[in-house]
Formats: sequence, C-alpha cells, structure tokens
Amino acid sequence: METMKRDTWLAVVTVVLLGVGGIRGAEVVRLGDLDLSKMSSGWGQPRVDQSVTGKTITIGGRTFDRGVGTHAGSELHVTLDGKVERFQAFVGVDDAAGRRGTVRFMVYGDGKRLFDSGIMKGGQEAKAVDVPLAGVQRLLLMVTAAGDGVDFDHANWAEAEFVVAGARPQAVEAPQPLPEEKVILTPKPGPEPRINGPKVYGARPGRPFLYRIPCTGARPIRFTARDLPNGLRLDAATGIITGHVSTERGEWLVTLAARNEHGTSERPFKIVVGDTLALTPPMGWNSWYIHYHHVTEEHMRSAADVMIASGMADYGYQYVNIDDCWMKKRGDEPYRDARGAILPNAKFPDIKGMVDYIHSKGLKAGLYTGPGPWTCAGYVASYEHERIDAETFAEWGFDFLKHDWCSYRDVAGGREPEHLQRPYKKMGDILKALPRDIVYNLCQYGMGEVWKWGAEVGGHCWRTTGDLGLARGDLLPGFYAIGLSNARHYEYAGPGRWNDPDYILIGYVGNARNQNEPGQPTKLTPNEQYSYMSMWCLMAAPLFFSGDMRLLDDFTLGILCSAEPIEINQDTLGRQAKPLVQNDETLIMAKPLEDGSLAVGLFNLAEFPREIGIDWAQLGLQGPRTIRDLWRQKNLGTFQDRFTAPIPRHGVLLVKLTMTATPSNRKETPTPRTARLKNDAG
Repeated sequence: METMKRDTWLAVVTVVLLGVGGIRGAEVVRLGDLDLSKMSSGWGQPRVDQSVTGKTITIGGRTFDRGVGTHAGSELHVTLDGKVERFQAFVGVDDAAGRRGTVRFMVYGDGKRLFDSGIMKGGQEAKAVDVPLAGVQRLLLMVTAAGDGVDFDHANWAEAEFVVAGARPQAVEAPQPLPEEKVILTPKPGPEPRINGPKVYGARPGRPFLYRIPCTGARPIRFTARDLPNGLRLDAATGIITGHVSTERGEWLVTLAARNEHGTSERPFKIVVGDTLALTPPMGWNSWYIHYHHVTEEHMRSAADVMIASGMADYGYQYVNIDDCWMKKRGDEPYRDARGAILPNAKFPDIKGMVDYIHSKGLKAGLYTGPGPWTCAGYVASYEHERIDAETFAEWGFDFLKHDWCSYRDVAGGREPEHLQRPYKKMGDILKALPRDIVYNLCQYGMGEVWKWGAEVGGHCWRTTGDLGLARGDLLPGFYAIGLSNARHYEYAGPGRWNDPDYILIGYVGNARNQNEPGQPTKLTPNEQYSYMSMWCLMAAPLFFSGDMRLLDDFTLGILCSAEPIEINQDTLGRQAKPLVQNDETLIMAKPLEDGSLAVGLFNLAEFPREIGIDWAQLGLQGPRTIRDLWRQKNLGTFQDRFTAPIPRHGVLLVKLTMTATPSNRKETPTPRTARLKNDAG
C-alpha cells in the first residue's frame, strides 16, 4: 500500500512538471540506478533495494521495496546538469540495528546544506526528504555517525529518487580536496632569547636530576638560574641543569634567565620535590610509527641529534623514546643473561652508551616493555621479570617507560578491574622504589576505564584508545575519532595524570599496517595538521612526534614548534579542555589556564568552509575579552560577548581569551580558577 501511494504521488508530480512547468521529458531516476561503487560505507557495501545487512529495508517498522542501504559514515557525490528538479527519499536507521544505531543524513548542493535530518536513532520513524535542485551542479549525499561511533549505524535512503528534466545524474568519485598551500602560520622566532617549556617541574627526593632549559634565540646564549635547590647546578653555556635533588621535600621558586647579544629573557620555574612526576604533559619523540622493527641504536642517537639541531628541544621536547623491538625476538635465544637481566638485540650493541649520549645533550631516554611474555611485535617482554627489568632499565639510565598490554591478555586470568590493574600496579610500585625518576606510561588502549585508576597504580599518562596509526574515521581522518574519544575524559586529567590519545603523526610517517620503511608524506591536509596539534594541545595530551626525524621540513617544524600552542599544552593548571559543542560539523573546546584566561579551539569538521562562533555564555564568561590567535601570535581585537570567525574545511582557529582591562575591572586580579566553564564541576 505504501509503495502504491508513493508511485501515485510521483506520477502526479511528473504530470505537474510536464503540464505546468513546460518541462518536457521529465523522468524519475532511482538512486539505486546510479553507480554505487562510488558510494562509501563505514561497514559492508552499499546495497540496492536492501539494507546494508542484505535484508529488506525497514525503518521504524515500515517496509520499503526500493532504496539504498549503507552504513555511516557514507558519502555519494553526484554530478547534475542544473536541470534536475528534486531529490526525494525517506531516511532513517534500518530496523536491523534495533535501537542501537544513531545517524544523521545530510544533503549538500554546490557546497550549501539543503537538508539535515538531525540525529536519528534506531526505531525512529522515517523522515521524508524533498529537496529542490534546480540549478544545482554538484550533489553530496552524506550519512554521519552523529558523533558517537559507527556501531550499528545501518542507514537507509529508502525510495530515493531524482526527478530529472535533463541529463541523468552521474555518481562520481569523491573529489580530492582543493590543494592547500603549506602555510607556516607562526612567525619564526627572533634572535633574542625566549625561554619556553613548563613553568613547573616535579622530581623525587634524592634522585638524579636532568633538565635542559628550552630556549630559542641566536647562540651563544648565557644562562643563569637563581635560587636552585641544593644539589643542583647549571651549566651556563648549555642551559643544562644536573645533580641530585635534595632529600628535603618542598617547592623551590627558581628564576631562569637567558642572555645573548640581542636581549634577555626570564621565566619562573617551580621545582616541586615530592612524589609526583610529569606535572605537565611529557614531550618528545617515539620511534614506532617510522622505524617499527627496523629500529636501531643509530636511529636513536640520530634522533637526539636532530632534536637539538632542529630546535625541537628549544620548545620543550626532551624525551627520545625507543618503542618495541629493541630486545630479543622470539626464537633468538638467549633472551636474558645468567642473572636474568634482559638482553638487547644486535641492533643495540651499547644501550647504556646510547642513553649516556642522549643525556649528554640534556635530553632524556625512554624505553618500552610489556607485562606479558611477549611484546606486540613478538619480542621478549617482562612477564615474571618485572623487578629485574625495571632495575636494569634504571641502571641503563632510562627516564620513561611505556608498558604495553599485548600478550598479557593470555595470562591475565580475566578482564575484571583487578585483572586489568594488577600488572600495572606491580610495575608502578617497583618504579616508585627505584633510585631514579621514571615517567610511567600505561598502554592498554583504555580498557577498564583506565583514566579513572591509572594514577592510583602509579601511572603518569595512559592511552585512552587503540593505536592512532591504525585508526580510520568514518568521514574524517582517524585522529579526529581518537581525539574526540579522548576528549570525553577531560575531568580525569591533571598534573601528573594525563590522558594519552597517542602520537603526533605528521611529516613523513610509516605505514602501520605493513610496517615498512621508508615513511611517506602524511596524507593529512595542512589544515588537518593544524587541527591535530591544536586538539592535542588543548587536551593537555603528551606531545610525542613519531614521524621521521631525518626528513623534518619547515612546515612540519612550524606545527611541532609553535611556542604559544605549546604553552597551552604545558599550562601549570593542568586542565584538559572540555568539549562545549560537538556535532558532525563543529567542535568547540575550551581549556582554563593558570593566569585566569581561557584557550578555545574552533574546529570545522565539515567538508566546506564555514563561520563558527562562540558566545560568552557558553564559556561562562562576562565582559569584554581580548582575543589572540595563538598560531599566528597576533591579537584579533576586543570582543564584548561573542566571537565569530571563518574556518576552512577541516581547519581550526586556536585562540586565547583574556580579560580586557576596563575602569570597572582594572583592579580585579583573576585567579587560576575564575575561568570555569559553564556547567563544569571539575
């Protein structure tokens, strides 16, 4: 009966078009008649007259004989000749998903949104689509996951048809985005000194201390440090602070200074001697996504050299970390010496010497192991050798340990919270007792809501998702899905306890699926790369680049080494940004800062340039604010209660909102916690 009514209605429309509009030869072209090999689907394959599961199309209990079944995220690009009159359909989640799927249907014509279903859920009745298309040359039919992942997002374009008065619509491949110029937004630093990096640093009593003052400017630079705690000394020529922290607990308010022939720079630096390390998110480089199992000692020494020569260390990057594959592979016995100490493989003939070399530059060294018998790549791990391995790592001088779940699943005995926490607490307790500060990274992909207990077992940062290098988004690059998942856990982050969404994969990166060298240029557009780094900075995420250090270009360095976005990441308050607006087209995140100001990211997730605005009410603010573009290091002006800006496709504007001095507030001194987000109980 429904099909009969539909056919009768279309017949009436066709008669009207022929008789009233003077349009001769109008016809109806079914969506299923187009080349659906051009339609993307987030799961399975698009199907004609069936749902993506291969069954009859049903939406909200209503059956449809014709249509196209797909799965979010899905896109179909269609070229028109300007003489297609209408596109009509019924849309919704297929009943095979039960009540679990959530999707959003959108229709764009020549870059303008013509239809938006809003979020549709499983079991909801179908919505009618009736879009006039006269004059439109390019059509985009899109189904998104509505911001909550693609599970069960079976989406139907039921009875979908074009009313055509000219040439038949043609499905085409998704167009490549218009080429984007690699614009370096941040001005190059001047010759005068500028001290960067964190303003607070945690250390344990009596442990070795190593810190290289991050500072840009023309060398030579002469460094000083006033009021260092007893036991520490500064090399004035290199800016490297070494020694052993006093056994006395407390806080030391140090003033760092740098001077060259062009000027001077000072920066407060608080050293907190206590139980907590990583008071700001760690920054560095990791070998995995470029070297994989090919990694060698020479790669690590070279990476340390480049971290200095490229200027990365001058912005706060300090860890040079080996990932998997430095130890013996399964079958390459012996795995351990007579004492039971783990042995490096032949590619690391002098691992202690390598660490000493990294330390000689004022940098720190990181290592990888796992709680199971074998690592993810099949190399020997630390199962039943946790203590001797940790002691060996400390003897070698390592400063960072990544502990990767991998084969522990085979010996865990279950997936209850106690099973998930046990191996990490065991290693965490051992690390705390060592005579060396080692930052502890838990890598178990977010299982058991690790963000709630990671710090309790001794962790300083913990992966909240799977590997970013393997992530594929529905319609956006994978870093968006990883980042948006990580963003949900903002209330659990803080000094010494950071949510880790994985590494920064820009520049030249390897293929995580075949793990072959050499790397290839990232497929991310320039705007996507700025969005990536901005999101990580706002989320107070550990900043670890994992591309090819040998092939760094000016554009990649411009993203990795921009002082003001990094200051947002390293802010002393340690708050992770809260998502205020998140939908298929827009993401707005806000991060309170120690000085009372607010960092805000305006992200355009859509396929077309758009204006994005934010009201002060959404931010919990009142009164005028001065807005600064952090990438361009340029003030944009003073705004009273709202700010709007054009944002390119997949681009971002990262800004800082600072209270503007007025006669009524000139004496007001905002405290670090006055810039609270609306409805934020954190």
